[in-house]
Amino acid sequence: MSMRFFQSALLAFAFGAVSAAAQTQLANGIAVIVNETVITFKDVELSILREADLLRAQYRGQPAVFAEKLQALQRDRIEELVARQLILHEYKMAGYNLPESIIDDIVEARVKENFGDRVTMSKTLQAQNTTFESFRRKIREQIIIDAMTRQKYGTMEPIISPFKIETYYKENLKKYEVGDQVKLRMIVLNKPADSPQMANALAKEIISKLESGAAFAEMASVYSEGSQRREGGDWGWVERSVLRTNLAEVAFKLKPGQRSDIIDTPESLFIMQVEDVKLAHTKPLTEVRDEIERVLGAQERDRAYRKWIDRLKSKNFVRYFPL
Repeated sequence: MSMRFFQSALLAFAFGAVSAAAQTQLANGIAVIVNETVITFKDVELSILREADLLRAQYRGQPAVFAEKLQALQRDRIEELVARQLILHEYKMAGYNLPESIIDDIVEARVKENFGDRVTMSKTLQAQNTTFESFRRKIREQIIIDAMTRQKYGTMEPIISPFKIETYYKENLKKYEVGDQVKLRMIVLNKPADSPQMANALAKEIISKLESGAAFAEMASVYSEGSQRREGGDWGWVERSVLRTNLAEVAFKLKPGQRSDIIDTPESLFIMQVEDVKLAHTKPLTEVRDEIERVLGAQERDRAYRKWIDRLKSKNFVRYFPL
């Protein structure tokens, strides 16, 4: 049977299936046919479960907005699934051969990484209503897709002209606006539920040592229970929005070199020191040039990738069916 005949037969089957789906609202109706591969709406649904749940939570009480966002997510995922099949087909047509032993090694590594052992893997896959063969196939396909994409664009380093960088900067000035900032160090002492007075006593002891000339960073490294303890309580440059309201009110009244007294909250005690202050400003181009170049480079690579997928679409059989 020729490929063209097979595709015609498959398309005829698809039209029949879609007609039936329209009549019976089958959840497993056909979304796209890519060469000999059928992508169903069920495939799309399963691939967006997590994102759909997040959207549902985010837009609870806004059903119209949720429906719009969900449909956009479905369209994007369909395009991703189509691109996957086109790349896999390109790999097959090019006659490449990925040794199965390499896939087996990677699969074993993924089993240990994701499940710990085969027994846990089997139970987990069974609970997800999938099989080891399906798990292995997905890994194999992703290895191929990653390899094909790297081969095509892995070494691509777009040259971004200074003019493009400057134009992007001027058109996106709001992105680089920053509010008032303080360069902040902080000591955090959690209050034990059974004896909060112990934290108060320690905080007073720290204040006494600071007044006697102890370095704030050293005190933070020794006593702080905050996540920046290893960095001497260094928070770097922060805007008002980063801090709790009660902490921000204190921090943004301090001048460079000043520290706060003990700030008492229900759960913790805080001592802050401001090392420097910056007033609201727009970051200069010199400061954000590298960032802009990375953004524009990513855009160029994405544009090239989409052109590649469009070329693959033009030389393969792709048939979409309405959502």
